[in-house]
Amino acid sequence: MTKRSPVGLIFLFFVTFGIYNIFWFVETKNEMNRLGANIPSAWMLFVPLVNFRWFWIYGKGVALITNGAYSPVGSFLLMIFLGPFGNAILQGEFNRLAIGGESVQAASVA
Repeated sequence: MTKRSPVGLIFLFFVTFGIYNIFWFVETKNEMNRLGANIPSAWMLFVPLVNFRWFWIYGKGVALITNGAYSPVGSFLLMIFLGPFGNAILQGEFNRLAIGGESVQAASVA
């Protein structure tokens, strides 16, 4: 995972009126897919109600990549209710993985 500033993520969210958030989702989705997650295209973000399913699948990918440090439910709730602040929390965990160089094992997450 690429190390990014969680504070920068929040700052860019407000400066770009949310566009950077979409970029962040696409980039982290691609990185997680390279590590064994199976997250579909981010185009689902633009379809009302379907985007909730995408957030759920993304949360399952986060659980896989973080080896269970964040559950799918926890990740989903962070993204839905805290928006960019929840994403910054997830980015902090991604940074920990990037620094620690922990290996990610592809396992099924329910």
